[in-house]
Amino acid sequence: MVNGEGPQQVILVQVNPGESFTIRREDGQFQCIPGPAQVPMMSPNGSVPPIYVPPGYVSQIIEENGVRRVLVLPQQPEFHPGAPSPLHHAPPHAHLPAFIPHPAMISQYISQYNPAHIYSEQESHTQHGRPFVHRDDRTSKTYERLQKKLKDRQGGGGGGPVKDSPPPSPQKSCASPSADVHNGLSGKAADTEQAQSSQAVAGVERQMGPGKNGDSEELDEEAKALLALLSTISKPEVSDIQARAAVVSWSAPTKPEKENGSVEEEQQSVPEAFSYEVSISFSGKDGKYTSVYCGEELSAHLEDLRPATDYHVRVQAICNCLHGSLSEAASFTTLTCEPDAPNPPRKASGTKNTLVLQWKPPCDNGSKIQNYVLQWDEGKGTGTFEQCYYGPQKQYRVIKLSPASRYSFRLAAKNDMGASEFSEVVDLFTSCSVPQPPFPPELEKAGVTWLCVKWQRPQSSPKEDDIYYILEMEEEGSGYGFQPSYDGEELSCTVRNLHRSTKYKFRVAAYNSEGKSNPSPVLELITKPDSPGFPSRPSIRGRVLPNSFKMAWEPPKDNGGAEVTKYVVELSEGLSGVSWELVYSGPATEHVCEGLKPGCSYQSRVYCMSEGGQSPLSETLQVQTPAVPPGPCQPPRLVGKPKAREVQLRWGPPQVDGGSPVSCYSVEVSGPASEESREVYQGSELDCSVSGLLPGKTYSFRLKAANKAGFGPFSERCEITTGPGAPEQCKAPLTTCKSPSCVVVCWETPASNGAPVTEFRLEWGAAEGTMQLCYSGPALSHEMKGLLPATSYFCRVQAVNVAGVGPFSEAVLCQTPCSVPAAITNIYQQQQHPPFYSPSTCLGLSWDPPCHHGSPITSYLIDLGERQPVVIGPVSKHVIQNLQPDTSYRIRIQALNSLGAGPFSHMVKMKTKPLPPQPPRLECTAFSHQTLRLKWGDGPTKMGDRSGRFVSLYKGPCHTHKVQRLNESTSYTFRIQAFNEAGEGPFSTVYTFSTPRSPPAPVKAPKVERVDDSSCEVTWEALPPMKGDPIIYTLQCMMGNSDYKQAYKGPSTSFLVHNLQPSSDYRFRVCAIRQCQDAPELSGPYSPTVTLSSQRSDPAGGGTAAGSRAGSEASRSRRSLTDEQCAFLILMLFAIIAILIAFVIQYFVIK
Repeated sequence: MVNGEGPQQVILVQVNPGESFTIRREDGQFQCIPGPAQVPMMSPNGSVPPIYVPPGYVSQIIEENGVRRVLVLPQQPEFHPGAPSPLHHAPPHAHLPAFIPHPAMISQYISQYNPAHIYSEQESHTQHGRPFVHRDDRTSKTYERLQKKLKDRQGGGGGGPVKDSPPPSPQKSCASPSADVHNGLSGKAADTEQAQSSQAVAGVERQMGPGKNGDSEELDEEAKALLALLSTISKPEVSDIQARAAVVSWSAPTKPEKENGSVEEEQQSVPEAFSYEVSISFSGKDGKYTSVYCGEELSAHLEDLRPATDYHVRVQAICNCLHGSLSEAASFTTLTCEPDAPNPPRKASGTKNTLVLQWKPPCDNGSKIQNYVLQWDEGKGTGTFEQCYYGPQKQYRVIKLSPASRYSFRLAAKNDMGASEFSEVVDLFTSCSVPQPPFPPELEKAGVTWLCVKWQRPQSSPKEDDIYYILEMEEEGSGYGFQPSYDGEELSCTVRNLHRSTKYKFRVAAYNSEGKSNPSPVLELITKPDSPGFPSRPSIRGRVLPNSFKMAWEPPKDNGGAEVTKYVVELSEGLSGVSWELVYSGPATEHVCEGLKPGCSYQSRVYCMSEGGQSPLSETLQVQTPAVPPGPCQPPRLVGKPKAREVQLRWGPPQVDGGSPVSCYSVEVSGPASEESREVYQGSELDCSVSGLLPGKTYSFRLKAANKAGFGPFSERCEITTGPGAPEQCKAPLTTCKSPSCVVVCWETPASNGAPVTEFRLEWGAAEGTMQLCYSGPALSHEMKGLLPATSYFCRVQAVNVAGVGPFSEAVLCQTPCSVPAAITNIYQQQQHPPFYSPSTCLGLSWDPPCHHGSPITSYLIDLGERQPVVIGPVSKHVIQNLQPDTSYRIRIQALNSLGAGPFSHMVKMKTKPLPPQPPRLECTAFSHQTLRLKWGDGPTKMGDRSGRFVSLYKGPCHTHKVQRLNESTSYTFRIQAFNEAGEGPFSTVYTFSTPRSPPAPVKAPKVERVDDSSCEVTWEALPPMKGDPIIYTLQCMMGNSDYKQAYKGPSTSFLVHNLQPSSDYRFRVCAIRQCQDAPELSGPYSPTVTLSSQRSDPAGGGTAAGSRAGSEASRSRRSLTDEQCAFLILMLFAIIAILIAFVIQYFVIK
C-alpha cells in the first residue's frame, strides 16, 4: 500500500501465507520475512517499487480510498500464459516491470521497523485491462518446459507442498501499457519515472525445496538473451510530416542466430510479438522525453504537435516485462501553417454612437501575421457577419452606431499560409441616456475612524451602459455641507479619517457619458467609540522567588469613552519576546505569576478591553528568577569505535540546567582493578578524549554538570571496553646455521594487548636498510634457504593482530660459514693467442673467477671428457695443447679451495680448427704493358721485385686480381698462399710474368695548309723517343669516300702533298711508329682526321688558301669537343627531362 504525500511515502508490502519477502538492510545483510505479514517500506521518491514475482504469481495494484495496494497473488486459471497482469487505476506511464525471478531477490528500500505479523485475507478483485494476447507455439513450448521443471523441483524438495500455497507457474507478470495513451505532448515522461524507479527492487519468492538455484540461473540467462534481442531495435523513421501530425515507423528487433545460421529454439525461446513504447521530445536530443504511444504495431501516428517545431523521437522494445535499450533518436521538423484562432476582441472605450475595439495577436505558427479580419453582425442579431475591418492594426473604431444597442463581433488572423479560424463571438453595447437617481446608500460596516457604505445600480439603466457614481458626505456641525468623498464605478466605498462617535450624512448620485442624475435620499451614520489607552507599566510587589513573583499595575488614563471591562496579563519566557502566554484575565489590578523556572528571565505586559475594543500593550516588566544547581546528566556515550589506549566520549547537557547556563562538566573514570575514581576531564565542551588506558580493559565513566550555583549530582555510570591494540615489540630472534646456505630463525610471541597474534612478519636482508619481507604466517620459526656462504645477513621480526602491526624487533646479525667455491658461470675462448699458437692443435680458454665463499681458490680442474683432466693454479685462463685437428671437445671447469672442490660449471663445447690448405696454382690470363691479370685459388698473393723482396698485393675470397701501374718490358715474380679459419698455409713456388713494350702515344690532329690549287702542306707535332727507340710517322690520305692510302712514312713532321684535284675533298690522319731494336715495329693509334675542302670558284684567287685554312680550323674546332664536355651535355639533358617530368606529375597528378 502507498500512503502519504510529499517526496517520501510509506509502502506496505503484503506477504501471504507460505510466501517470503527478502530485503537488504543498511548493514548489507539479507533478511527473509515469512508470511503472513505486512512489511512497511520507505519510498524515497514516492513511486511504487518494481515487484519481482516468482513463477506462478502475478502482481496487481488496487486503489481504495486513495491508498494503492500492491498484491502478489497466485495466477488465476483464466489467465492465459503470456498474458500481462491487469493494472487497476494506474496512469498510462506507471509500469511495474517484472523480470525473471532470481534466487536472491532483494529490496533496496530501507526498512523502517520490524514487520508486524498481521495476516489479512486475500481479497478478490475484478480484472480490467486490455484483452490478453495469445502466445505463439514457441512460447507455449517454453511455458510447458518450465512448468515441468518447477513440478520436478517441488517433488524433490524433501517435503510436500506448503499449505495454502498457489500452484507453481513459470509465468512472469507485468503491468501492460494502458490502451488510452494519447499521442500528444500532454502526457508525463514515462522514461523519467522508469529511470527513477529502476534502482529499487522488491522481491517476493516462493518457499521451495533444494535445487532451485540452477533453474533460476537458467531463467536469468533467458532474460539476458531476451534483453539483448530487445536492444537491437533500429532508429525509427518519420514520414508524412504535417503541421500538427506525423507518422513514425520502425523495424522489429532481429532474432539471435547460431553460428550455423539456425535460430535457437530449445535453449532460448524468442517471442514473435513485441510491444513498443514511443517517446518524443521538443526540447532537444538530450531533453525531456514524453511517452506518446505504447502498443504492438510497427508504426504510430503522432498528433497534436506544434507547427514549425523541432522534435526528436525514439523507440523502446518491451517483451515479457523486459525493456530493451532506447533506440537512436530521429529528428524531424513540423511544417508551418495558418495562425491559431485569436481571442475575442475587447471593448477599450465607447459612447452612444462609437465603440473602440482592441485585440492581442495569436500564435503565428511559424509565419508572421500579415492582416486581421474583423467582422460584425451590424446589430441585426441574425447571425450573419460582414467584414468591417481588414488590416495589420490591433485596434479599430466602429462609428455611426445606435445608442444602447448590442453588436456582435468576431476576429480572425491571416499569414502567408492562410487565415485562422474565427474567434468566439463577443457582444458589446453602446451607451444610453442619463441614469435615474439611485436608492439611498446603506451601511455595510462601521469603525472608529471609518464607515463602509454601499449602494445599488439604478434599475432603469441597461447592463451594458457604463455608469459611474459620486458619493457625498456631510459632517455634523462642520458647516461645509455635502462634499464628494468617492467618484468611480464601484458600488461600495470605505470613507476613512473620521472622528470617533460622530454623526455623518451620506448621499449618492449616478452619471454616464450623457449626464448626471439627481442625488439619492440622505443616510445618517455614527462612528464607533475608540479603544482605551494602555495601562501603566507593571511593578513587583514583594520578593522574587525561584518559581513565582507578584505584580501590580494602574488603570489607563484614557478609557476611549467606555468603561474598562477586564485586564489581560501576558507572560513571555526569555528576553526575545517572541512567544507570549496568557496568565490572567479579569477586573483586578494585581496578579501572582506561578510555575516559573529558576534562573530564567521573564517579561510581563498588560492590556485592557472595553466596548471600544482592546487597548495598546503596556510597557514590559523584566523579571529574573534566582538559579539553582543543574540536574543530573545522561551517562556519557562512546563516539566511534574504542581505540586501544584511547576512547572518545560525548554527552548532552542536563535536561534541567537550574536556571543558569552550564559552564563546566566533570568526567570521572574508575579502572578495572580498583573502585577509586579519578577525574580525567573538566571543561565546557560536550566531548572529550580519554587517553592513557590499557587495551582490552573495561572502564566505568560518570559525569556531572555545574553552573554558577555549583555542581549537580553525578550521572549513572557507563562501562566501556577499550579496543584491542597492536602487539608489543618482539624480542630479538634467534638464528641457527644448519649449513652454509641455510639458516633457521626462531622467535617468541610478544604481549598481544587484547587480541591474539594472528601473524608474524620476518624481514631478511644483507644490510639493515635493505631488508625485505621473506615470511608472513603464524609459525614461530622459519628456515631461510639459498643463502650465500661466508656472508653477513640481518633479520628482524614483528607481530600482527586484528588491531594492527606491532613494532619490529631489534635487527640481528647472522654470519654464514665458509664453503667450497661456487660454480664457474662464464667460459670464453681466447681471442688473442700467444706466440706459436696453433688453432688446429690448441684451445685457449678464459673464465670469470667464481665466488670463493670465504676461502681463497687454490686451483682449477679442467675436464676434457675422455682425456686426462688438467689441473692448473689459481689463474683465469689456460691454453690446452696437443689436441687433434678439427675435433670437438666438451669442456667443464671446477674450482678448488681449502674446503674442497666446488661444483663443475656447465658443459661448453669447443672445436679445434682444421689444418691450413695447400697453395693453389697461379696463372696469367691477360697482360698489357702496364697491367697483368692473374688467376688462382684462395689466399693472398705477394709480388717480388728484382731485389727479391715480396709485398702483399691482395687478400680476399676472389680468384682473380689485376696488377696495375707496372713498367713495360719488365719481369715480375709472384707467389701465392691459401688460408682459412685454421690459419695460413705454405707459400707456392715462385711464378715469373713479364710485361710487353708499350706502343707510341696518339698524335694530335695535323694541320693542313693549301699551297696552291693542286698541292697542300700537312704538318704535325713530334713525339719524344721511347727508351732510346726512334719514332717515325705514317701519313694517310683519303680522297672523297675512297679508302685511306699511305702518303708518307718517315721521321719528318711535315709533308707536301701534290697532284690534288680541285673538285675533291681530302682527309688526312697521322700515326706514330716505334722502331724497336730487337722486336718488330709498334704502331700507335691514328690522330683525329683533318679535312681539306675542295677548291670553289671564288672571285679572288688569293682567298683560296685562306678559305682552306679556315675550313681546316672549323673542322678542327667542330672536332675539338672532349669526352668531359660530351658527358656534361648528356647530364644537362637528363636534368632538364627530369624537371619536366616532375612538373607534369605535380600539375596533373597531385593537383
